[in-house]
Amino acid sequence: MSESDAPMGPTPGYLVWRLSMKWRVAVDRALVAQGLTHAQYSLLAALLATQRSGRTPTQRELADATGLEALYVSKLARALEGTGLIARTPHPTDTRAVQLSLTDHGREATERAITVVHQLLDRLLAPLGGWDSPRTAVLTRELKSLLNAPLDVTNDVTNDATNQE
Repeated sequence: MSESDAPMGPTPGYLVWRLSMKWRVAVDRALVAQGLTHAQYSLLAALLATQRSGRTPTQRELADATGLEALYVSKLARALEGTGLIARTPHPTDTRAVQLSLTDHGREATERAITVVHQLLDRLLAPLGGWDSPRTAVLTRELKSLLNAPLDVTNDVTNDATNQE
């Protein structure tokens, strides 16, 4: 795309980035009283959802579920274990894997945090008509579509950018 073809105003990528940053900061601020960060909350909430389905996930499975890097999940898990919110145990059949589970204290803290984050999400979705509105349903579908789009950087993308210069 040449400069003359560039869209006026913010691009969709910029708006997604700004919204994600706004959300992360808001969640961090809302959970500071509970001693949690947005990333810790994301891991705990995913862990609770997985456990409710009857599974004990590995760190890798939670990395995949949250979109966080596996190394970062490992660091978060160690920190959360140190605060008594989760337990890390060896996987019964894979010596390289570690399984995670919420402690009773971790389950209670996660449920409290989910309540806080849902209240915050109510505020975010209010301009669209709330959780159950048709506009929110459309937004959710569109976001899922974007999340399913492959974005792996390949040589083709790099070469295309180089060839356009």
